Amino acid sequence: MNNTHHARIAVLIPCYNEEVTIGKVVSDFRRALPDASVYVYDNNSSDKTAEIARDAGAIVRHEPRQGKGNVCRQMFRDIDADCYLMVDGDDTYPAEQATEICAPILQHKADMVVGDRLSNGTYAKENKRAFHGFGNNLVRFMIKLIYGYTFHDVMTGYRAFSKPFVKTFPVLSTGFQIETELSIHAVDRRWRIADVPIIYRDRPEGSKSKLNTIGDGIKVILMTGTLFKNYRPLACFGLFSAIFLVFGLGCGVPVVIEYARTGLVPRLPTALLAVGFIFLSGLSLATGLILDTVEKNERKQWELAVYNIMERDSSNKN
Repeated sequence: MNNTHHARIAVLIPCYNEEVTIGKVVSDFRRALPDASVYVYDNNSSDKTAEIARDAGAIVRHEPRQGKGNVCRQMFRDIDADCYLMVDGDDTYPAEQATEICAPILQHKADMVVGDRLSNGTYAKENKRAFHGFGNNLVRFMIKLIYGYTFHDVMTGYRAFSKPFVKTFPVLSTGFQIETELSIHAVDRRWRIADVPIIYRDRPEGSKSKLNTIGDGIKVILMTGTLFKNYRPLACFGLFSAIFLVFGLGCGVPVVIEYARTGLVPRLPTALLAVGFIFLSGLSLATGLILDTVEKNERKQWELAVYNIMERDSSNKN
């Protein structure tokens, strides 16, 4: 990891084939945040993205592992700053609101700031991909159902983070699931979250989205389920336990009633099926309890890691 202290604000721009827009994006953010360092991480672009970004004044680095999640993992490891502003290189997010996005981080009022495209209606007006809005709402509903927290915008690529958040965030995804992972991690670890409504604009003419609506949508939903299992194992396996219990009782109660009435078990396969479901219910519950203990111990270690990073930063500043 590079421990060199850069500018107080680091603008992070993951890029893949964005030669049409990257020059303007870099110039806009350099103008909006003149004291910040602007980093462009080129992810195997086959066009002139890296060359144009460098000419515009960005610090260009290369990430050979394909996928936005891989890029974010390397950016978070490499760069040291007080505030990390992450934005896509497609010129859909307003650089003029960068100061507003970064302010809650620099004022120590939030650990993650979300650039909310939905509240003011600009995303619905500008976005020409109908299923993207549906997918965003579906993931928002799942997070609300599982974690009890309502995000205004889960899939936005415009966010700011504090240093403790970045340096203790375990990046598990490789692709566009990273936004969902960031959101769920922030909720589960009880980071302070702030929403800032932003003015969204669709991609300019000639710029093409790299998102696969169906394929990436499925990956995002699967990632939500995986993180539910990892972060809330007791709730996850408790749910499976309850489902198996219902099936077990549904199969077993009629058999027990018939046995009590006649003393016979004529439907032996049904009785065995009921026993199997009850066994799976108990096994799922036991698995959830064990993994919940493991997860709580891991959470304690993570809390100590965050505390150590904050103490070290405080000592360095003093």
